[in-house]
Amino acid sequence: MIKIYNTDLQTNKTEESQEYNKGAWINMTAPTDDEIKKVCSKLKISEDFLKYPLDSEEKARIDIDEEEKTVLFIVDVPVIEKQDKEKVYSTMPLGMLVVRDDFFVTISLKQNKVISDLEKLKDVCTYKKSRLILQIFYKNAELYLNNLKKINKETEVAESVLKSSLKNKELLKMLSLEKSLVYFTTSLKANEIVMEKTLRGKIIKLYDEDEDILEDAIIENKQAIEMSKIYSDILNGTMDAYASIISNNLNGVMKFLTSITIILAIPTMIASYWGMNVDVPMQFSHSPWAFYVVVAISIILGLIAMIWLKKKDMLD
Repeated sequence: MIKIYNTDLQTNKTEESQEYNKGAWINMTAPTDDEIKKVCSKLKISEDFLKYPLDSEEKARIDIDEEEKTVLFIVDVPVIEKQDKEKVYSTMPLGMLVVRDDFFVTISLKQNKVISDLEKLKDVCTYKKSRLILQIFYKNAELYLNNLKKINKETEVAESVLKSSLKNKELLKMLSLEKSLVYFTTSLKANEIVMEKTLRGKIIKLYDEDEDILEDAIIENKQAIEMSKIYSDILNGTMDAYASIISNNLNGVMKFLTSITIILAIPTMIASYWGMNVDVPMQFSHSPWAFYVVVAISIILGLIAMIWLKKKDMLD
């Protein structure tokens, strides 16, 4: 899908257009090969620059082509996906392409909130390419912070459920959130390198206001990195604690079952010995109380074993 936006220089209003005019912003979402060829033909650039961000494993970086006077920025943006009716937090690459001083292109594998929020902004000027890049940096850092807060809330909900009942579903949820935090931390660090390189590298022309936006974006990104580390450490500690609780509960169950087995084995052992071919006094073997005596002996020995095991904390 391709959307083209143009800002009117007289009214300063940004509207969707169909023309590839100078100063246009071209947003490409999951483009087909034909769409990529069409845009490359209109902008007179190589297809590689548009295909790099479509690789889900592409890392955040800056690529410059001196011959075509084209600069490619790739950053990782957070996305929320659905897997088995569960929300999964992940990241994907977003490409920003400055084509000479003529066009600004954004390209991604799927729709994302960074671009959709940018499309809704009233102060977007498509011909201010540097400003657009910095606004994306800032929006991206804000989105990471919002998603980290959501992850923290979901972790608290999972913990509250686990306190009452240890369920595999909640444990798997916490494991998924822990993996998401690892993705976030890795992506945020890579984005930080790109932003700092933009700030000091003179890759694009920056005005005083632009530098302020970029510095704010770097600060937000650093805050997101710290939050991600803190939440990750808390989640790791919580997972370790619940792993210990599960192991301790299992040990307690095994200890209890072992004690019950010992107690129940006593009557079985006495009955087994008594059923052997062992000589007993004649009057006892024919006594009507013989069975009850054997049962009483079994019960007494069982109670003695129970009291002893209780003192040894084997029946808690």
